[in-house]
Amino acid sequence: GFYAMNIKANEWNEAKEKSARVVGDVIGKYNPHGDFAVYDNIVLMAQPFSQRYMLVDGQGNFGCIDGDSAAAVRKTELRLA
Repeated sequence: GFYAMNIKANEWNEAKEKSARVVGDVIGKYNPHGDFAVYDNIVLMAQPFSQRYMLVDGQGNFGCIDGDSAAAVRKTELRLA
């Protein structure tokens, strides 16, 4: 997901893009093995409690530290942090 967003130049000063579009680009160009694994990795990059430095700036419900899961892929938006 990170590589696909970097290639598309979806940077911090650009508008956020639907997560489903990014996941679709990754599946179509790089990894045709399913969307759940791709979206799960994007969610981990967007959670401020999962990594020291956030790689993805997300909008929507990306889960919480208590174990609640992230929202569906169609309901979240993101861009590079």
